[in-house]
Amino acid sequence: MKLLVAITRPDCFSGEASLITRLFSEGLMRLHLRKPDAPRETLESLLRAIPPVFYPRIALHDHFELAEAYALGGVHLNGRNPTPPPGWCGRVSRSCHTLEELSRFASLDYLFLSPIFPSLSKQGYAPILSDSQLKTATELGIITEKVVALGGISEDTLPCLRHWGFGGAAVLGALWGTEGVPTWEQVRKNFQTLSRILNDIA
Repeated sequence: MKLLVAITRPDCFSGEASLITRLFSEGLMRLHLRKPDAPRETLESLLRAIPPVFYPRIALHDHFELAEAYALGGVHLNGRNPTPPPGWCGRVSRSCHTLEELSRFASLDYLFLSPIFPSLSKQGYAPILSDSQLKTATELGIITEKVVALGGISEDTLPCLRHWGFGGAAVLGALWGTEGVPTWEQVRKNFQTLSRILNDIA
């Protein structure tokens, strides 16, 4: 089964913890908590509003000390935080933007490769790898089940992943929407649609 990863919006909004909790109850297995401008206190407040039973499904992009304090499931490395905390034994993932980076960090638990399609949430964030390059990378074993596609993932583009060897997809705008405060009805519908499409191409 392909992995569907939900990435939080970078901003905070009312009712976010409730929506995250309901998504977990709906079947979401992996959430990346990414709020690069948020202070530690904001992330900690959000975590405290989520039932601890779901902490193993959460990966943190910043303030890695919280991953240890709350026994979260993983840390995600990036330009801001390029190394895991000392002694960390949980999952480690990383953002990659080139095939060379995928090869260099292949020993990690899983990797994001982006952007695969024009981003829904970042203006001007366009793909740098062609269809033929992605197919070749799959044939060479560079793109494997450990690589998660990110960037422009939507119900329209998700079926295209069947042509490449990705192990899953990460979504942001296609799940939460790109404007206003999302409602549970909207988020649930998006999650169910994306999950169904991803399962169909597994």
